[in-house]
Amino acid sequence: MIDTPPPSGPALRKSLGLLDGVAIAASSTAATTSIGIGLGVTAGVVGLHLPAVMLLAFLPILGIAGAYSRLNKVEPNAGNGYVWVGRSLTPWLGFLVGWVNIVATIAFLAYTTAVTGSAMIQLAGEVGLHRLAGLALDPGSTAQTTAVGIVVLVAVTLTAVTGVRTAARLQTGLLIFEYVVLLGFCGYGIVTGPHAFSLSWFDPFAIPSASALAQGLLLSVFCYWGFEAAFTVNEEVRDPRDASRAGLITLVTMLGLFLLGSIAFQRVLSEGELAGHGAQGLAYFGDRLASQPLAALPLVALMFSAVASLQAGVIPTARGMFAMSRDRTLGPVWSKVSSRYGAPALGTLLIGALATAVAALALVIPRLADMIMATVNAVGIVVALSYALTALAAAVRFRSLLQEDWRQGIRAVVLPTLSALALLGLGGYLAWSFYTSTDHLEVSADNGWFLLLTPAVMIASGFVAAAWAKWIRRSPYFQSGRGTDADAPQLLATSS
Repeated sequence: MIDTPPPSGPALRKSLGLLDGVAIAASSTAATTSIGIGLGVTAGVVGLHLPAVMLLAFLPILGIAGAYSRLNKVEPNAGNGYVWVGRSLTPWLGFLVGWVNIVATIAFLAYTTAVTGSAMIQLAGEVGLHRLAGLALDPGSTAQTTAVGIVVLVAVTLTAVTGVRTAARLQTGLLIFEYVVLLGFCGYGIVTGPHAFSLSWFDPFAIPSASALAQGLLLSVFCYWGFEAAFTVNEEVRDPRDASRAGLITLVTMLGLFLLGSIAFQRVLSEGELAGHGAQGLAYFGDRLASQPLAALPLVALMFSAVASLQAGVIPTARGMFAMSRDRTLGPVWSKVSSRYGAPALGTLLIGALATAVAALALVIPRLADMIMATVNAVGIVVALSYALTALAAAVRFRSLLQEDWRQGIRAVVLPTLSALALLGLGGYLAWSFYTSTDHLEVSADNGWFLLLTPAVMIASGFVAAAWAKWIRRSPYFQSGRGTDADAPQLLATSS
């Protein structure tokens, strides 16, 4: 059936092509940062089985990507999951998807702010700068890395204000450098690494425990998180299908890079070295393969990746809040479009300010490694929830295809449903393991209640904000889950 077009809202400037979308999604996924830091964190849980968990995590994420792509074809909207889930399931869950994506990204920006600062302090150490104004520089200090990273966050936020096209050009240049360095060092590490290659690296059954497997998979989901950034700019691409292509291209590219990186790291570093260096893992990897100044190149690539992911995090969050503001589920300030840049400039600045505030709050965790672990676990759980709900929305929306064309029905309904159930099961199991792992609350990355409290607050705050939007703002979104669309096209819906 053909639905009545949704109401029209303020329009964003259509200026992006396929490569721009790929640059934004790839920068948001931040392969170099995920490899340089995420692999070490994950190895601390699953040991020398990184390729196994990366491959396993890719399977449900591929199903999620298919759901995003199919939904984007029939309803391109900057709010993506927020609109799709609200319409197909319930506005309450749709709002929750939009909300947790916002708070998860702000938490990610705070984490990446510290990572950026750590990379810059490490790089300063490589050139001989170990003290500044009498202060010994420590790349493992949350306070120092956050202070340096906030300066960078302010700079990239100002750049993002000028529009997504300018940001995409900057990110393209950074990505080219990152990938050349990453491919060169990882390829060299695979060939020359002292540790023998083993097929057991690909055996998920050799992982120590079920809880370790679940946590490793969610950490891997966190590494893949960001491919959907291409769908947040689907109102700014000249052809909405380019957003779908960009997301899928990015996801497959990330799989290749993560497998390459995990094999290279395990060829070069022992399990203890891999798990023990945290935010300094990529720098240590480079030092093992080359002497200075070449050994500093992976560290420069990490810094570029962190800078690009900061900017890429600001952009989709501002677009998601823009879409929610059009529906009056958030305040009107988020939907103001700059007449000069054709972008939500004020909302972008506010996102940067919120991320700065959260980065400052992270100072309660003094060690950077602990802060990274706490953030990654929390974001992994809420991202799994968001992905699962979006996949279920696709299954509900296209369920009639099971009767019309069973092949299409399997791709559109069965695979997204299986992917959603896998992610919900992983998240639920990990939450239960956190809950039962201790009997007290402590602000520590190894305290299960603390690791569970953070995502629980993210989710609970979403329902509070939804109640405010429904009964105080009286948003029309809660009547039908329909989102305002800037172009108001006629949209094809295959569900009743």
